Amino acid sequence: MLILIKSINFSMTSIIQNIASNSEDDYRQLPHNLDAEQQLLGALLVNNDLFDKISSYLKIEHFFEHIHGVIFDNISKLILSNKLASPITLKTQIDNDERFEEIEGSKYLIKLAAESSSIINIEEYAQIIRHLYTWRKLIDLGNDVVNVSYSPPADMTPFDHLEYIEQKLYSLAEDEKYGNDFKNFSTALTEAIDTAASAYHKDGQVSGLSSGFRDLDKVLGGLQSSDLLIIAGRPSMGKTAFATNIAFHIANAFNIGDNDTEKKQSQGAVVGFFSLEMSSSQLATRIISEQTSVSSDKIRKGQISNIEYDRLIDVARKLQDIPLFIDETGGISIGQLIARARKLKRQNNLGILVIDYLQLLTSSNRRYNENRVQELSEITQSLKALAKELNIPIIALSQLSRQVENRDDKKPQLSDLRESGSIEQDADVVMFLYREEYYLEKKQPREGTEEYIQWQESMEEVHQKAQVIIGKNRHGSTPVIEMYFDGSVTRFSDYTSDDRLPERFE
Repeated sequence: MLILIKSINFSMTSIIQNIASNSEDDYRQLPHNLDAEQQLLGALLVNNDLFDKISSYLKIEHFFEHIHGVIFDNISKLILSNKLASPITLKTQIDNDERFEEIEGSKYLIKLAAESSSIINIEEYAQIIRHLYTWRKLIDLGNDVVNVSYSPPADMTPFDHLEYIEQKLYSLAEDEKYGNDFKNFSTALTEAIDTAASAYHKDGQVSGLSSGFRDLDKVLGGLQSSDLLIIAGRPSMGKTAFATNIAFHIANAFNIGDNDTEKKQSQGAVVGFFSLEMSSSQLATRIISEQTSVSSDKIRKGQISNIEYDRLIDVARKLQDIPLFIDETGGISIGQLIARARKLKRQNNLGILVIDYLQLLTSSNRRYNENRVQELSEITQSLKALAKELNIPIIALSQLSRQVENRDDKKPQLSDLRESGSIEQDADVVMFLYREEYYLEKKQPREGTEEYIQWQESMEEVHQKAQVIIGKNRHGSTPVIEMYFDGSVTRFSDYTSDDRLPERFE
């Protein structure tokens, strides 16, 4: 009997606690501040000029009290029509609106204007209203997460829901940035002079991030913030190797030099590399191969000497702290990529993003999935917008269509870009990689013939030579840049012609 009574008492205690807990939840109100809303509306009614300070980021839906949102909307419409917004001019609209009957609309407007204590704090009131709106949206999202997780639709995976949540969170984060107003020309002019001064004082005379290639930096002035750069080419031209060389140089430059942080940052940057085709270990192998001059094929097969092995270990130790972050997720959507790039920017101050390659990205908008041209258009527009938002250069690799192979002249051009319209339009710089050695090697004639001797001479002329063809450059000229390419160690390097070599003494 005693055990039964204790059990009953325990059950009753639990019930009482649950009731108390539920009651507390039932009376919990969503975050809001009616005083701030009233003060802001009153200030606007007293001085319409204050509207310009908040109009770019405060909207009707941000008000907790619906009537306040309606008043703000009516004030906005009058001001934007170059009319006076006051309790008197709003009276006609308010009197005809049934929603204001209960609070006696006309009297309420007069009360708002009369009790407005300060008009200099309107931006603080606006930020309070915006922040509380964001808290309410987070609560809504939290409830949505719980409800859907308890009863998910049959065709939804947990990863679909995670992507949805991530997009909603970042959408809220972006909304809180409020956007930017017009810049005064003097501000833009100062920024332009600062950029020129930075280029003047930097080694190599570049205003952006140095790619590590002398002649490319001369043409582009370095990799510029907010630019979308496309590196395109047919298979085996060395697109991934070229992008990896640039990424490594920038990350390594950030990690070299004095202890002065600003000097490090001016020399290099934190690099984010989305490798949609190769694994992170394969990319690391390429970098080690390039730095040690040991063939990546030999590294993979373990066909290396003791000296080469010691060299690999030594280089690996030196490189383990460079700020190069690799995401090897395959089949990633543009929405996921943007979310992860923003996170890397926030947590590690991302300085440049590399994507290998463009055609492996998918759209976040399911309606585009059957139209590849529209899908790729959304992807390139999103990447260009992301470059501007994060204020970093973004390098995206791209395939070329097969029509290149059907021409006698294999050198690529803008029309060869797959689904080329959007890529060509959105990109600031388009670079094509071309290696004549690759095509000439396939034309090898029978040994012992005169054609074979001529072929050998031609092969010697183009051996390990490559070209970077600038197909589009929004900032300047579009030349052809000569380079060297060593395929065994996947390394591009600056081209030095015979007339630039120092004199040799026999």
